[in-house]
Amino acid sequence: MLPDFIKALPALDIPVGPDVVSTHALNSDKGLGVFFVFHQDFAIPPHAHKAQWGTVLAGALTLTLEGETRTYRTGESYTIPSGAEHSASGTAGTIAFDVFEEPDRYRLRG
Repeated sequence: MLPDFIKALPALDIPVGPDVVSTHALNSDKGLGVFFVFHQDFAIPPHAHKAQWGTVLAGALTLTLEGETRTYRTGESYTIPSGAEHSASGTAGTIAFDVFEEPDRYRLRG
């Protein structure tokens, strides 16, 4: 679904292998934008960090935000406030674009 020029963006150094998720990142001193392409079903455990905004480009993502669970489908967006505990899960084929308030939330690979 993503064009080649987006697939050519740098990957992130994250603790999940590229067989589970591919990442393609845009970085600035004001934030970090990341395309996440999930190749397998996934579950991200509860955690918190600064603010995050995202939108589902394909598939579905289930987000539990401070105890409330909702599934977001293609075209729907979500906002995670700074410091809010959240977790996520979804199925293979899900593609999401997330923007993190923290420009150094994840390091670029390489």
